[in-house]
Amino acid sequence: MILFVSGRTDVVAFYSSWFMKRYNEGFVDVRNPFNPKLVSRINFSDVDVIVFCTKNPLPIIDDLKTIDKPIIFHVTLTPYKNDIEPNVPNKELIIAAIKKLSDIVGIDNLYIRYDPIFINEQYTIEYHKKAFAKMIKLLDGYVKHIIVSFIDDYKNVRNNMSILKIKDLSDYDYEEIGKSFSESAKEHGMTVQTCFEDRNLVEYGFIQGDCMPKELAFKLTGKRFPKWKARNCNCVEMVDIGVYNSCKHFCKYCYANYNEQLVNKNRSEHDSNSSLLVGHLNEDDVIKRRS
Repeated sequence: MILFVSGRTDVVAFYSSWFMKRYNEGFVDVRNPFNPKLVSRINFSDVDVIVFCTKNPLPIIDDLKTIDKPIIFHVTLTPYKNDIEPNVPNKELIIAAIKKLSDIVGIDNLYIRYDPIFINEQYTIEYHKKAFAKMIKLLDGYVKHIIVSFIDDYKNVRNNMSILKIKDLSDYDYEEIGKSFSESAKEHGMTVQTCFEDRNLVEYGFIQGDCMPKELAFKLTGKRFPKWKARNCNCVEMVDIGVYNSCKHFCKYCYANYNEQLVNKNRSEHDSNSSLLVGHLNEDDVIKRRS
């Protein structure tokens, strides 16, 4: 099993203490988001790889050496300010943390996500080109892989259109991004790719790749994993332990948050001693081992 920590919330940034308690106790429980009475119990003895995805790796860095599993890290690093990402720490701190991660998990197991890209009057194409080039230069020697995505029409995006003020990307804009990003990456010995995007920019030098490729999974485990059925990309299947509407970064483009009141409610119901990320088990819950 490949454990995804997490696409539904930033476990690393806000719930690292809980995660490490679950790891040390040997199991974690996850409510089915579509059938809350159904709980999956995941034993860490069944986990082959842990994939961490976060905007802030700092809270877990010191604990990584105690995890006796192969680790892959995806760190989202964007050039937006606190009008778009209200609670994301200073990006200089994140870059310093990325450099530490590279030494801990290995440069081949570390991915940077420049995700999502959108443009408006402040965050123009030129702004993104300069920001990407600066990021690449700062991470030279610590990172090999960059993943780029474009903003999607999520509920939270629609709710925040008055802040985001998104302009449509033209074919020329895609070309400018593709050529500029490819040149910057190549100059510093990195690859750049999209994943699950209609415009993959391979014609401008992007490679064809996946966020969690089957080749990497096999290299780390010697096992072959099925394709992720929930998505149309070629990533291998992963099991997510997160909860939607529980991330306090409050990024205006986020797909996993769409109700800030519910985020605050879920945060208030978090207990670091519970087997669940939010709340506790109930007597009528149906618990099934996920393997």
